[in-house]
Amino acid sequence: MEAFVAVADLQGFAPAARKLGLSPSAVTRLIAALEERLGARLLQRTTRQVTLTDAGSRYLERARRILADVDEAESAIEGERTRPEGRLVISAPFGFGRMHVSPVVTAYLKRYPDVGADLRLSDRRINLVEDGVDLAVRIGHLPDSTLVARHVGQMRRIIVASPSYLKARGEPKHPTEIPSHDTIEFGAMTSGPDWRFQDAGEDIRITITPRFSTNSSDSAVQYAEQGGGLTRVMFYQAAESLKAGRVKIVLASFEHPAVPIHIVYPTSRLLSAKVRTFIDLVTEISDWHFG
Repeated sequence: MEAFVAVADLQGFAPAARKLGLSPSAVTRLIAALEERLGARLLQRTTRQVTLTDAGSRYLERARRILADVDEAESAIEGERTRPEGRLVISAPFGFGRMHVSPVVTAYLKRYPDVGADLRLSDRRINLVEDGVDLAVRIGHLPDSTLVARHVGQMRRIIVASPSYLKARGEPKHPTEIPSHDTIEFGAMTSGPDWRFQDAGEDIRITITPRFSTNSSDSAVQYAEQGGGLTRVMFYQAAESLKAGRVKIVLASFEHPAVPIHIVYPTSRLLSAKVRTFIDLVTEISDWHFG
């Protein structure tokens, strides 16, 4: 059953074998024996991929629950649920991870000396199971998935500009005034040249022609500080500049509601002590409500 879940998660016998520490032929024999016992084919095999049959999809859901129950029973006996140990692998967006997740990891390692940590910073959305990640910090609405999510905060998307720019060009009072301004597009924030707002519950899309485009929030904010125009970023990305007065927020009343911040982890695993205690520490020492 464990071999079957691994093959289904990783979509192949070879990666499942590596995860389980077995040979591919041993995993193949285990799956064949399971299918023979059930009297049903669980996986469709081709030279290129492995996919679930209808019976396999139904069995996978129940197999996960059964394996979780087994893990929980064993962990209760071994004390795993109350004693964090092992290695905790964490994924987070690059900028947010550097500024806000890394300090939590530092505090966590001081509190739990039996745990080691691996903090992986990337703006690429990874597959937790395939990459061997215990938990990930994600900003934004989550697509439907098999991941369990714990809400730990919220984040505003804001428009900022420098006081000198606003003094020279005037502060926009409505999103429809943006096309007459210089704009800076932070590419990691938008999928196109439109900025979205709300006015009395109605969506507004403003097409921009940026004078400067970048995939670096630091570069976007720095150029805005120097009078380059309006830019749209996450609140935390401009927090230091806002505090120092180098930029200010405009059009705040037209912002969309803040997006959630979640910690996610795979449903195929129990909420282990190391994951549970990390989430508890986030809520204890951090305030991730940028709303």
